[in-house]
Amino acid sequence: MASEKSLPIFTVDAFASKPFTGNPAAVCLIQNGDLSDDTKQKLAMEMNLSETAFVRILQPGDSFEKSSNFELRWFTPKNEVKLCGHATVASAAVLFFCSGNQSDALTFKTKSGDLVAKRSADRITISLPQNPPSDKVPKGVDKLIEITLGDYHSKLAETLYSLSTRKLVVLLHPSVHREELEKMSPNPAAMMAAYKTGEVMGVIITLRGSQENGAVDEDGRVYDFISRYFAPWNGIDEDPVTGAAHTVLSPYWSNVLGKKEMYARQCSARGGNLEIKMRDDGRVDLSGTAKIVLEGKVLLN
Repeated sequence: MASEKSLPIFTVDAFASKPFTGNPAAVCLIQNGDLSDDTKQKLAMEMNLSETAFVRILQPGDSFEKSSNFELRWFTPKNEVKLCGHATVASAAVLFFCSGNQSDALTFKTKSGDLVAKRSADRITISLPQNPPSDKVPKGVDKLIEITLGDYHSKLAETLYSLSTRKLVVLLHPSVHREELEKMSPNPAAMMAAYKTGEVMGVIITLRGSQENGAVDEDGRVYDFISRYFAPWNGIDEDPVTGAAHTVLSPYWSNVLGKKEMYARQCSARGGNLEIKMRDDGRVDLSGTAKIVLEGKVLLN
C-alpha cells in the first residue's frame, strides 16, 4: 500500500497540438509502495476519463526526476487494460515536463512488456508492438457492423479483426468524405447489445485519406488514413485518439500503401494527429505532442 496520504495527479491531453484536444488521460505518480488494484479502479472511476495511468517507482531510493525505469498500469472506468498508447504519452509528458526528468528515454514495465518513450523537443515518441489484423473475423458481427455504420453501411468495403487486441476493423470505401466519418454516431448501448461474446472489445472505423475526401490538415497536408474508435465494452463510448488502435491500423495501412512512415488522424470531436513509423522489429513508433491541463493531489484518506 502506498505510504503517502496524498499522491500527485495530472490530466494530460495526449496527441494534442493545443489544450482540450487530443485524448485526455489522468496520470497518478506513486513514489512509495503501491495502491491496491481496487483503489486504482475506484480512482479511475472517480476521474472518469478513458484511462487513468499509474506510474510507480520500481526501486527504493529512486525518484521521478532521476530514474528512467518505471512500472505503468492503465485503468478505464470499468477495468484494467493491457495496453494504452495515449496514456503512455501522457505519463511520459508528466515525467519529462512536470517532474523534470532529464532522461532522453523512459522505459515503462507494463503487462504488454517494456514500452519506451523518447522525447525530441516538445514531441514524444512511444514504441508499441504491432498488432496486424487478419480476415479471420468472429462470427455474428454483422448486426454490430450495421449498428455501428448506420446509414453508411452500404459504404462498407471490408472487415478485419485483431485477435491480440480484440478489435474489429471496419474499412470504408475511400469515397466516404471525412465529414461523413465525423458525423457517424453509433449507439453504444445498441453496440454492446448486438455483440456480447467478449471477442470484440472495440470497433475501429477507417478509410484511406485523400485530398478529394477532405482528409487534410490545417496546412493542407494529406492524412494517409483517418479513423474513429468505439469501445463501449470497456466503458469508453468513443476514444478521442487511440494509440492501441493504431498498432492495428498501422501495419494494415503500411501494407496497403507500401509506406513505412505515415501521417494519420483520429476524427473524434476532439481529434488528434499521429506521426507513424513502422519498424522491422515488429514494433511501431507513434509520435505526437501532449499538453498538461491540470495538476493536483488525490487524497487517500
